[in-house]
Amino acid sequence: MKNFDKGTVIRTVLLLIAFINQTLVMFGKPVLPITDDQVTTLADSLYLAGSTAFLLITTIIAWFKNNYVTEKGKKQKEILKQKGLSK
Repeated sequence: MKNFDKGTVIRTVLLLIAFINQTLVMFGKPVLPITDDQVTTLADSLYLAGSTAFLLITTIIAWFKNNYVTEKGKKQKEILKQKGLSK
């Protein structure tokens, strides 16, 4: 075990647990008693979390990036280009 980092060991153990769980499910002995309602609730929660993360990431990118949309901004961009300070 000395040659493996902690992340590798954790991922391997979790994979082993997943394989054991799947094998038990195939034989009709589920270890994790999960109902359809719980799956639906989880799916809805994951969709909401993903949508929120997408919103936050795009908001930060749009906020951080200079968007020259006004006439004044377009003139600033041209001046920056002329002086070699912008792409």
